[in-house]
Amino acid sequence: MTKMTGSRFLAETLKGYGLSHVFFMPVFGIGALKEIEELGMRRIMVHGEKPAAYMADGYARIAGHPGVCMAQAVGAANLAAGLQDPYLAGSPVIAMTGRRSQAYQQRHAYQEVDHRGPFEAVTKYSNAITDIDQLPRALRQAFREAVSGQPAPVHLDFDGIVGQDILEAEADLEVLIEEQFKQIPPFRPEPDPSGVAAVAREIAAAKKPIIVAGGGVKHSGAGAELVALSEALSIPVATSLNGKGMIPDTHPLCVGVVGAYSRWCANRAVCEADLVIYVGCSAGGMVTNEWRVPGPEAATVQIDIDPRELGRSYPVRAAMQCDARAGLSALLAASEKNTDRAAWLEHTSALVAEWRAEVAPLMASDDVPFRTERLCAEYTAHLPSDAILVSDTGHSGVWTGSMIDLKHPGQSYIRCAGSLGWAFPAAMGAKCAAPDRPVICFAGDGAMWYHLTEMETAVRCGINTVTVVNNNHSLNQEKGINEATYGGQTPGSDDLWIFKDTDFAQIAESMGGLGLTVEKPGDFEGALDQAIASGRPAIIDVKTDIGSITPDAWAP
Repeated sequence: MTKMTGSRFLAETLKGYGLSHVFFMPVFGIGALKEIEELGMRRIMVHGEKPAAYMADGYARIAGHPGVCMAQAVGAANLAAGLQDPYLAGSPVIAMTGRRSQAYQQRHAYQEVDHRGPFEAVTKYSNAITDIDQLPRALRQAFREAVSGQPAPVHLDFDGIVGQDILEAEADLEVLIEEQFKQIPPFRPEPDPSGVAAVAREIAAAKKPIIVAGGGVKHSGAGAELVALSEALSIPVATSLNGKGMIPDTHPLCVGVVGAYSRWCANRAVCEADLVIYVGCSAGGMVTNEWRVPGPEAATVQIDIDPRELGRSYPVRAAMQCDARAGLSALLAASEKNTDRAAWLEHTSALVAEWRAEVAPLMASDDVPFRTERLCAEYTAHLPSDAILVSDTGHSGVWTGSMIDLKHPGQSYIRCAGSLGWAFPAAMGAKCAAPDRPVICFAGDGAMWYHLTEMETAVRCGINTVTVVNNNHSLNQEKGINEATYGGQTPGSDDLWIFKDTDFAQIAESMGGLGLTVEKPGDFEGALDQAIASGRPAIIDVKTDIGSITPDAWAP
């Protein structure tokens, strides 16, 4: 063991687990931040606790190992609010906060509230560190918990407003790095042979099966195994938003994203299937359009690393508790090729073709203002083959999930799991994890207003993302709600969803970034190329049609 401060121990441990960046709101563990910088990691100071969590989330999803965010005691509850997205998305974020020691609790200490409750709602592990001797065990456990099973956020609460009671203390400490827990997944549990046989029997008996692939397939790196099983057994594949990209959107067996943010062809196909095979997918409200796609009587089988998910939403005829890659490989080995599905594949292909024909005129539109459907077509055509596409929620999630095709295996997609405004800071975290890849953010102007100040962070820290703003000067997804309430478009409702015209390109320039404006569809390619090549954080302000509103998700 070596005598060292808690700050030095923390920095050496983070370095040992492979972190390149930490994201913090001033100030937490200033001594630890100094040590972190001296060891070659970057500490990124942000302008709000939620963006710190979102950056750590985007970083974790692309890096495949935990992202770290930090805040002092007064900002702890704000940081907890930022963990909702990684919690819902299954992302391994480690949050560190300061907390006044127990002697100061329940006494109206300055800026102090009990923030244990907020963290318990959005983490799988939360621990208070009241003595430096607890630090090694608690920190190793945080990494183990964050990446094991279904990944999720964890929380460490350090005594002291800025964690100083622990981080400034000294003790004899040994830095131990548990190599197995440096990446997702830390282990690949194999399925029980009886479970494999049972699932294989159900698939063999089905004439119209369909796979729904979720984020667990992505965590497992099982895209190739998913496609191999689909092709060998003639089974079409739908994906959740978290699973998008695990099969190319243009693959003949891909029917698209299913659920609330979806293509109607995918929802129809899942509802018409006689067996739904969930792989690494929770079958929650988003991917099932509130458990209507498929209906409650659907025949299902499920493959998941977390046994608690098996049968949670639908009774399962058979199940496999295992890593997604291990499960898909075992299932392929145990299954006989079924050639009696030609009619089913022809039908699902026809559904996809019908959907594509329906949206084609809008995606080819030269209208000005720009149709968002055309913007999506431009993305598909011009997104670099190694790009990371980061999507906000609401309409952005529908547009990117349903209308942008990922055609290249080197492209990645991550999306907001709930909180509007997530994508802009999350894209910055993704860029920190993959500095040599182009990171393109898709967000509406409504989303940009949440954390626009982080453009200053991007410029100051040299985080060169490209943010394309779908600028229809509105929250047009709220149009129907407000007009129904107020009885049409009236002065009483307009200010609830329509914004003043804003020049986001000028705002970017004023902060030292690159700002570009696109008003015509034919100008988008050049603007995207210029932004990527600029070597600066860039915003492309695309003036789009306020009437481009996503269709409601199909349900029976």
